[in-house]
Amino acid sequence: MIAAHATLIAIQVSAHPIKPPALRPGDTVGVVASAAAVEREYLERGVSALGALGYRVKVSRRALARDGILAGSDCERAEELMAFFADPEVRAIFGARGGYGCGRLLPLLDFDAIARTPKAFIGFSDATFILNAIVARSRMICFHGPMVAMDFAHGLSPRSLAHLRGLLSGELRGFELQARETMRPGTGAGELIGGCLSVVTAMLATPYAPDFTGRVLFLEDTGEKAYRIDRMLVQLKQAGVFARVAGVVFGAIRAPTDSEAEARLTLEFVRQQMSDLSCPVLFGIEAGHGTENLTLPLGLTVRIDGARGRMMAVEPAVAAR
Repeated sequence: MIAAHATLIAIQVSAHPIKPPALRPGDTVGVVASAAAVEREYLERGVSALGALGYRVKVSRRALARDGILAGSDCERAEELMAFFADPEVRAIFGARGGYGCGRLLPLLDFDAIARTPKAFIGFSDATFILNAIVARSRMICFHGPMVAMDFAHGLSPRSLAHLRGLLSGELRGFELQARETMRPGTGAGELIGGCLSVVTAMLATPYAPDFTGRVLFLEDTGEKAYRIDRMLVQLKQAGVFARVAGVVFGAIRAPTDSEAEARLTLEFVRQQMSDLSCPVLFGIEAGHGTENLTLPLGLTVRIDGARGRMMAVEPAVAAR
C-alpha cells in the first residue's frame, strides 16, 4: 500500500506541465522545416528578421529539401526536429512554415526524449499537430506563434514581436488578450490547447488527440468556406469536445479570398454552434492566420473572463535559467 501511494503521488506531481527554459539575447535558436517545402527567399528574409531580435540562428541543413510538396521525406523531417531537440547549443526551435505534413511525423517523434530536453517550440497552422502532441505526450508547454518563412518573412507588428520576446524570455509574467466579442458569458480556467481548427478536428480519434477535459480550447483557421467551418464545429460538438472544455476562445476565421459574404456566414455558423454551450466563449483575439498572430503558450493555465471579453494568464510560460 505504501509503494502504491508513493507511485500515485509521483504521477500527480509529474502531471504539471514542463516549462522550457527562458530564452536570452545571444542564445541560438533553430529553424526546422517540418511541413511543406520552403522557398529560399522567404526563409532567408525570415532568418534575417529572427536574427534581428538578438538571437543566433541555426538553420536545419535540410530546410530547403523537397520531396514532392514536402520539405523532405517524413523520416528526414522527423530526424531533423529530434536532432534540434537533442542539440545542446539550440535553446528554442522555430518552425519554418506550415502548409501540410506535420501530422505524418507524429508516429516518428520520441516524446519522452523531447521531455528530457525541454526547449521552446514555436509554430502554428499545420504545426498544430506537433504543438498539441508535445503538450499531451511530453507534458511540455509549446508556443502557438509566428513561423520564420511566413510571418517573420512578411513582417510582424511591434506588439507581436514584443509579446513573443516577453513570453520566451520570461519577462512577460502574465498577459491579457482582448476579444472582439463574448459569445457566451461566464468564467473558466484550464490549460490552453488547440490551434488550427481543421488540424484539431483531424486529430480526433487518433492517439495524439488533445485531452479536452477541463482545458481552454483555442481555435482559428484560414481559407475554409463557411460550410466547412460549420461541419468541423459540428464534428467537435458531436464528439463531445465542447461539453468537456472549460472554455472556447476563437482567433480569426479567415474566409477564402477574404470574401465578406463568407465571413458573415462563418460568423453566423460559429454563433449557432456556440449558442447552447455552458462554458464561456470568446471570439476574435489577435492570434493565428490573418491577425497580428500574438503568441499563445499552449499547456499553460489561462483564465477566461467573459464579462470583460478577455483571456489572461498570471504566470510566466518559461522556467528561469
